[in-house]
Amino acid sequence: MTYVKTIGAALLASVAMASAAAASCEITLRSSDTHPDGYPTVAAVNAMGEMLKERSEGRLCIEVFHSAQLGEEKDTIEQTQFGVIDMNRVSLGPFNNIIEETQVPSLPYIFRSVGHMNKVMDGPVGQQILDAFSDHDLVGLAFYDGGSRSFYNSEKPIASIDDLVGMKFRVMQSDMFVDMVSALGANATPMPYGEVYSSIQTGVIDGAENNWPSYDSSGHFEVAKYYTLDQHLIVPEVLVMAKSSFDKLSAEDQAMVRQAARDSVPVMRDLWIAREQTSEDRVREAGVQIITDIDKTPFIEAMVPVYEKYVTSAVLKEMVADIQATK
Repeated sequence: MTYVKTIGAALLASVAMASAAAASCEITLRSSDTHPDGYPTVAAVNAMGEMLKERSEGRLCIEVFHSAQLGEEKDTIEQTQFGVIDMNRVSLGPFNNIIEETQVPSLPYIFRSVGHMNKVMDGPVGQQILDAFSDHDLVGLAFYDGGSRSFYNSEKPIASIDDLVGMKFRVMQSDMFVDMVSALGANATPMPYGEVYSSIQTGVIDGAENNWPSYDSSGHFEVAKYYTLDQHLIVPEVLVMAKSSFDKLSAEDQAMVRQAARDSVPVMRDLWIAREQTSEDRVREAGVQIITDIDKTPFIEAMVPVYEKYVTSAVLKEMVADIQATK
């Protein structure tokens, strides 16, 4: 409880410095994001806030704390569960050890493309996963596009699975992602996103894995000049709300929040497509070596033990079958 109170006090101090515009609202929802200002997820939640303010005639607002101002994802998840943070945009990866259903869309190579992922997450499987958050003091609001994640490193071009053997890669704090990297013959090092740059720079790790915009905005391309487009993960981002904060709202306001979250999804996706291209162009101009000629088959075959370990219950097996059957 001391930890919670300490963090809570720090967050309340941050909230005290909220903008005058947010302060004028009857209810201001504090939302966290690890990404920098202007990043598609940050911009999408800001757009949601504008919709909410307009539709509520100025009663409801969202104040977005970007750039991990309220902490890294693992810590902000806990604080959202406690209700200290009202809303949180997080990758599904850190939820894998908390909510079983989130493991399925986090499986390596489960989605054939970003379009396939969006169709699945907009449908019954996506709703099933959002509903699962309710048992963990959270309300699942919407899924954003997290793009496809690929390996990058500071040591050498990776053109085959054999090139990964013995290398050290940062992964999100998820047991599944640790096992994924281990299955490929590399060594996984879970660590907060904000520590990756210096860890590559100092040789603590050889590299990490992420999408084009994150590889760009984090500056990781400056210290890891080899990017292999194996696209092992197409993991959605999720926008959640503290159940305690949600329950304080009237039924009408709850519906308004849910609808504004859904309406922010196409905004985010449009911004993402544009940002992805901008980031790719910037990275290529910086002289990064992009490896595209890669046979994914050995990578996919190496994931068999990962699926066997994590897809164990009838519920999860059915979800995997539903995703594979989605055209």
